[in-house]
Amino acid sequence: MSRERLTDSWQLLALATPIALTQLAQVALTTIDIVMIGVLGVEALAAGGLAIVLFNQLRTMGVGLITAAGNRVAAIAAHEEAGALAPDAERGVRDVVRASLLLATLAGAGGAVLMVGCAHALTWLGQDRGVVDLARPMLLALAPGLLPCLWFNALRQYTVGMRRPRALVWITVVCIVFNAALNAALGYGVWIFPRLELVGIGMATTLSHLLSFALLCLVLRRDPMLAPMLSLRAWRADRATVRQLGALGVPIAATYGSEAGFFSVVALIMGGFGAAALAAHTVVNQLVYIVFQVTIGLSHGASIIVSREVALGRAAAAGAVGRLALVNGAALMGVIALLYVIGPELVLEPFMDLSDPADARAVDLATQLLAVAAVLQFADCAQNIGVGLLRGLHDTKAGFRATVLGYWAVGLPLALLLGPVADLGPVGVWFGLMAGLAATAALLLTRFAHVVRRNAAIPEPAGAG
Repeated sequence: MSRERLTDSWQLLALATPIALTQLAQVALTTIDIVMIGVLGVEALAAGGLAIVLFNQLRTMGVGLITAAGNRVAAIAAHEEAGALAPDAERGVRDVVRASLLLATLAGAGGAVLMVGCAHALTWLGQDRGVVDLARPMLLALAPGLLPCLWFNALRQYTVGMRRPRALVWITVVCIVFNAALNAALGYGVWIFPRLELVGIGMATTLSHLLSFALLCLVLRRDPMLAPMLSLRAWRADRATVRQLGALGVPIAATYGSEAGFFSVVALIMGGFGAAALAAHTVVNQLVYIVFQVTIGLSHGASIIVSREVALGRAAAAGAVGRLALVNGAALMGVIALLYVIGPELVLEPFMDLSDPADARAVDLATQLLAVAAVLQFADCAQNIGVGLLRGLHDTKAGFRATVLGYWAVGLPLALLLGPVADLGPVGVWFGLMAGLAATAALLLTRFAHVVRRNAAIPEPAGAG
């Protein structure tokens, strides 16, 4: 590998690693929830998993709406000198922060209302009534947490765009410890607290999101470079900036929502096979979701660097960043796939009681799904990086079109055909899931390669190097 490629790889990993660690720390909140819910039994695990899937669906779409803020900040800050921005650039970054917070507020409030509505509509979607009765109060407890969760992500995009994301990691680690302690207190009735089970675990997660936002605000206020451009006055957001971010963010939210919606529909299909199938799906889907957070680090890191290279007129360098992200992602997925194949019991044990005969059916299904996930995650990684690369080129609409075709025209029909129709059961549904991810990845990466080749044919501006 050339010295230039090594430098590029280091820059990508230096930016992607704190983002990935932050994502892992954030998803650790729901992972801890699922681990602690598992102690309450298979039916509680199915119900809690259903509530978390719906929360993640709306959170993912909200995050998508504000994700372009990081790219806009990176483009504005591309010509910084000696760590300082010109006054006009500072004003532009401040406008982006305010606009992203406003969009986060609107998305969080709307999502909370939808969660309350979903709490009363799940029985219409073919779910077991006992599972729905357990899931409903947890959904109501999780709903308020969408607002601080999205506010945190809006400010996170600001730090990522300015390439100063390191404080995010320790903040989310603190919140993990807080969430675990509060889960035990409110979920199991530790010390003076009442035993609220799923409701208590949902309340603990909401309070953890609020703490993470408050801590990030404190950290940014103390950062001499970031504090001058930090403004929480969302109501004073510049309308033109809001429209610009919204125009970029809506296709991203639709793209993220298309993927998350695909997974949510798959969860509903799995619920039709019974509580054991839904519990197995919940566990393995959470494992896939954990790994997905690492690839988000690569996706966001590559996206920010691509935005910077494009702003400087270096299209060929943007293409090299894409290839580098895919190579790193494939290497990581290979290690994780090996773990799934060699030690499935080790992977499943934190979530399920492998020795309990009552859970034997769920454990057997989870082991089968884990084998499919070992292959599926390569496609999931590639499509996630593909979305980020296109976002770096400000080509967000193509990502949405690709997900609609890949997930809904390929993946969902195959999931229904191979699962309920062909009677392959839960494993057949996951084969359909894998096919949808692979088709989406192929479409996204083909589009990225085409745009890069087209832009590379345009001469670079003088002084771009």
